[in-house]
Amino acid sequence: MGPTRPHLTLAHSAEWPAPMMTGMTFEPVAIIDIGSNSVRLVAYDGLQRASTPLYNEKVLCGLGRSVFSTGRLNEDSVQRALTALRRFRVLCDTMRVSRIFVLATAAARDAANGPAFLEAAREALGQEIQLLSGRREAELSALGVVSGFYAPDGVVGDLGGGSLELVDVNGTTVGQGVTMPLGGLALQDLSEGSLKKARKIAREHLKKAEPQLDTLRGRTFYAVGGTWRALARLHQAARDYPLHVMHGYAVEPSDELSFLEMVEASDAATLQEVETISEARRPLLAFGAVVLEEIIRLGRPREIAISAFGVREGLLFEQLDRETRLTDPLIASAQELNLQRARSPGHGEELRDWTDHFITSLDGPETAGERRLRHAACLLSDIGWRAHPDYRGEQSLNVLANAAFAGIDHPGRAYLALSSYFRHEGVAPEKASPTLRMLAGPRLFDRARLVGALMRVAFPVSAGMAGPLKRMPVAVEDGKVVLRLPADWADLNGERLLSRVRGLGRVVGLDGRVEVA
Repeated sequence: MGPTRPHLTLAHSAEWPAPMMTGMTFEPVAIIDIGSNSVRLVAYDGLQRASTPLYNEKVLCGLGRSVFSTGRLNEDSVQRALTALRRFRVLCDTMRVSRIFVLATAAARDAANGPAFLEAAREALGQEIQLLSGRREAELSALGVVSGFYAPDGVVGDLGGGSLELVDVNGTTVGQGVTMPLGGLALQDLSEGSLKKARKIAREHLKKAEPQLDTLRGRTFYAVGGTWRALARLHQAARDYPLHVMHGYAVEPSDELSFLEMVEASDAATLQEVETISEARRPLLAFGAVVLEEIIRLGRPREIAISAFGVREGLLFEQLDRETRLTDPLIASAQELNLQRARSPGHGEELRDWTDHFITSLDGPETAGERRLRHAACLLSDIGWRAHPDYRGEQSLNVLANAAFAGIDHPGRAYLALSSYFRHEGVAPEKASPTLRMLAGPRLFDRARLVGALMRVAFPVSAGMAGPLKRMPVAVEDGKVVLRLPADWADLNGERLLSRVRGLGRVVGLDGRVEVA
């Protein structure tokens, strides 16, 4: 499943295609995050439900490296940070960023020379800086998870360089957070580099967070922060995991505990794929592992899910109006890709309704989660049309499996990728990637075959254009799959179309036929 390079100049109109990407205008917004370990700039294409990063750069400055032992920000770290911020200012001007948010967290909050540094940072950027309290940082982290997951339910843990924030989240409801000095740099400093001392310190602080951890049992722990994402990347490598996407990567606690114990007992340099982790972050891996292990042992979550969405995304989410915040992020992303890449975006909307009619006629329920995945698959059904016909299936599979989607887990990604692959390559089960089939699971694999078979009927009668599907419903009638063509389009009928309808019938265990009204 190697990476491909999708085209960027694709189609737009509801009728015959016109260039979409050429002349597109953005109103970029940027967030500059001055953290205890890194200083980062992320510019997004706009303030919307499914914002896409235009540019992302971080510099590991280590501002919080010695705050707890000396009470001050290290001067070399301060100069590195100010140099990075001056660079970020030029980059924002170059991208014509319409609005810049600047945040500072634990290191600047706790250090005696923090105010002086923030004043120098404000001068370097020419922007006001929000110094977040621990509680505010926890709130924004939780909003980031609300933004990035579909109906989240659990406890968010944001591990930075200086602090750990814990906060309960249920749907769009965010609880009251707590903050502790358990960030990687802070814990390394407090423990004088001893993992044994670090474990004791972590345990003592986490016992004070019992109200949050008591609610975690049987729910999801959402792990936010660069150190935990780095650990997840190493976990994927150790398990030979097929999908190299961090967001939504979920593991069982027992599996995670054994891996964390291995990290703590190992020299970081010996870990598989450790070269993908920056040298400045490697010494912090064991301290991040200690904290996560204690959270698992005390909280007993059902699973650990990695979130690439945190404080920055939470701040953007907070700027949206209530109606936009309630929009499904997966559907919003699918609609955007449909507009940018489909021959006729209106066709994707009609395909959604057309498959609704067929699914309603089937015996057996479709869950709400399966329905939203099918709707997303319909909107994404034509994103690969500009590729060479021999590679449309493979390219669409790679784009959808690895896209920067929010609101979807990894089995859902596998479903979207497989449904598009089946639409292009045929629905024979043996055609599918065994690893994606395993990742999707039996139920979603079968649903991906079904929607792929429906698409294989829809495109030969519509040519991917909006309009025709409204006049030719397909449904289960009297124990058969029946496609009805209007009399003025009877010439669409033929061996190819009948073969596609029969193929759809085989997927659901029924005969298929075409009838002309």
